[in-house]
Amino acid sequence: MAELVYPPVIGAARTLFKALDLKFDIAGTDHIPRRGGAVLVSNHIGYLDFVFAGLTARPAKRLVRFMAKESVFRHKVSGPLMRAMKHIPVDRGQGMHAYKHALTALRSGEIIGVFPEATISESFTLKNFKSGAARLAQEAGVPLLPVALWGTQRLWTKGHKRDLGRNHFPITIRVGEPMAADPAEQAEKITDRLRTRVQDLLEAAQRAYPVRPKDSEDTWWIPAHLGGTAPAAPGSLA
Repeated sequence: MAELVYPPVIGAARTLFKALDLKFDIAGTDHIPRRGGAVLVSNHIGYLDFVFAGLTARPAKRLVRFMAKESVFRHKVSGPLMRAMKHIPVDRGQGMHAYKHALTALRSGEIIGVFPEATISESFTLKNFKSGAARLAQEAGVPLLPVALWGTQRLWTKGHKRDLGRNHFPITIRVGEPMAADPAEQAEKITDRLRTRVQDLLEAAQRAYPVRPKDSEDTWWIPAHLGGTAPAAPGSLA
């Protein structure tokens, strides 16, 4: 079936990004397979992360179907768009339905996008990963694609107002090599390795980020362990 909604939405997003004069630094897109199923796994630091993570698949001419909380699909504007783009609603009380939906899509050759932290990290550090992405990859027999985003929190994130002005914000994205998900390995062990891979990519993205806070009031988007004023990660000593 022809994609009637997703490509125009991508076009609109690119027009917005150009209007905002965002500065993209994206590396590793050659790791996205040009055909076949895969589970794309990203950190989660802002409300627009699904848009930015999805951009990594465009050089391969692929579309990513993201798993997102069911409330997004109830919104009068985002709901119809999310359904038309074939994203997958996740009802936390009935998660198995979403899991089966994603599994069917993977087996049919789709790329499924997952944020294994489940919610936005307000510390901008990695939270614990849930094992669903690893289990999906195992059962579908597809690879995991680790992705790290940095800078997206400056546009719109939890606890802060949207900043969609022409601020020339840099957006740094790193895509890692595909990871196999051996059915014989425990999903929790695969998840631990996956989290380590995303952490490495996140640190690489942070090192490559071309700007630093302008002043003491512009440190909110920097994690506490890097000298910023973002909330300390739960369980940390910061």
